[in-house]
Amino acid sequence: MSERLYEYMKITNLKDMLKKSGDKYANKVAYKIKISKNKYKTITHKEVRDMINYLGTALIDMGLKGKRIAVIGENRYEWEIAYLSIVCGTGIVVPLDKSLPENELENLIERSGIEAIFYSEKYNQILNNIKCKGIGKLKHLICMDSTKHQHGIYSQKELIETGKKLVLSGDRSFIDSEINSEDMSIMLFTSGTTSASKIVALSHKNICSNLMDIASILDVGSDDIFLSFLPLHHVFECTVGFLFSLYKGSQTVFCDGIRHIVENMKEYKVSVMASVPAIYERLFKIIRKQIEKNGNIEEILKNEEKYKEQPLEKRKEIFKEIHNILGGNVKLLISGAASLEPTIEDKFRKLGFNLVQGYGLTETSPVVAIGNKKYYKTGSIGKVVPSVEAKVVNCNKEGIGELIVKGPNIMIEYFENKKETKKAIKEGWFYTGDLAKIDEEGYIFISGRKKSVIVLKNGKNIFPEELENLINKIEGVEESFIYGKQMSEDKNDIKIFSKIVYNKEVMQEAYKINTKEQFRKALSEKIKEINSAMPHYKAIRGITITEEPLIKTTTNKIKRQENLCKILEEQ
Repeated sequence: MSERLYEYMKITNLKDMLKKSGDKYANKVAYKIKISKNKYKTITHKEVRDMINYLGTALIDMGLKGKRIAVIGENRYEWEIAYLSIVCGTGIVVPLDKSLPENELENLIERSGIEAIFYSEKYNQILNNIKCKGIGKLKHLICMDSTKHQHGIYSQKELIETGKKLVLSGDRSFIDSEINSEDMSIMLFTSGTTSASKIVALSHKNICSNLMDIASILDVGSDDIFLSFLPLHHVFECTVGFLFSLYKGSQTVFCDGIRHIVENMKEYKVSVMASVPAIYERLFKIIRKQIEKNGNIEEILKNEEKYKEQPLEKRKEIFKEIHNILGGNVKLLISGAASLEPTIEDKFRKLGFNLVQGYGLTETSPVVAIGNKKYYKTGSIGKVVPSVEAKVVNCNKEGIGELIVKGPNIMIEYFENKKETKKAIKEGWFYTGDLAKIDEEGYIFISGRKKSVIVLKNGKNIFPEELENLINKIEGVEESFIYGKQMSEDKNDIKIFSKIVYNKEVMQEAYKINTKEQFRKALSEKIKEINSAMPHYKAIRGITITEEPLIKTTTNKIKRQENLCKILEEQ
């Protein structure tokens, strides 16, 4: 366990969090919302708490006390108000992935047993179809965008007004409702196909222990501005972005889309962001292009080395011009959900950006470990947060084994799945399925997924992520996928192959070539260079190339089984 570095507010549940942080930060801005170009509206922390109380009261009045209620839509404050109005006194919240097609949504709605759903207008037709089919227990549709109840669809805005009248007339059914901090209050689906996905049951205790741990090791305060970008249904954004911002009395702003991240960071003077490696790689490319455009790249490179031992604050001052590219106010960048390329991480920090890696899973609410100003090593996910214990088991000669963790953030269970729960939790320890090494100082280094490891005939283990990181450094490569291919009737005769996604324009510019066959040859030569620097057993024996992106989750994780199936179908 790492030590607590900062004072933090003790909370017992999310309702308690809203009360305590609301009292403390009542008049500070909680949300800044863009209405049109150069026109914004702000919502204070007090107004947020009032809306939650009003909406929760209206939901109970509708007969939804103790029921399961879903939320689906793009990142917006209405999504967050709906979530908290459910979980803080009404019933059980079920966040759903906004990218799912209709047939998969049907499956999740039926499996979760939801009776009402909050949604953005774009899902109007889909959800009406599902309701008309009589799928599951779904009775009530609540639109975040409509202004009045019509055609059997409730308006979230109107429900807030209804709830306000009820509260002013003395209805305290929501405000005075008690929370059992250890009961299931949140149902989350793991990524994967709906039939294979498991339902993670989380409690207020799980989430709140994580909020307190994060607050005690990260230097974040009520003057910070969070950029909400990752999908809110994902527990990483939900806990580390949305709930943590409210806990700290900070301000949240919403990204206009991936192409607008830099523009939004400047526009809102963003100081804190939690995102995935692909976004930081994108930001680095933008920074690099700007440096090249200004013609001072040699000076920057020289100063990177010259000042690399200076404190982050000093480096931020020295490279002020570069920080201004991202708005000049960045205080903390958190990378999670996948492995961040160490060279990108190192570059950001040399330029004075406090970029840290975090690690967690849906089942751990989510944060298990995270770097910070005091405890940091390039390539590491940091040390475990204060309430959590971690160790590796069944280690190989290099000290790499499966990472298992224990703490108050561990899920209650996989809902209605005793078999999978017993496999995952043994004697209080949650088996993550990730392979890792913990050094003598307690820093954790993730090697890859246990299920992803390719075992060769000689017994050697290949970690796909390690090779993919090397391939992804090749100029012109967008991403790659390493897999094992059986080469004879002997099922143990496995060789390493890679599917490479390339950027046509970059390949043309970098190698002065034009055809796909020329691209393949150029990339093959680069693979030979990688092979020459590695042990023979790790050699990549063949490649296929494509411009089509790999199949990924909404947080940009590669779906290994789906990609492998697709490769096998194409061969």
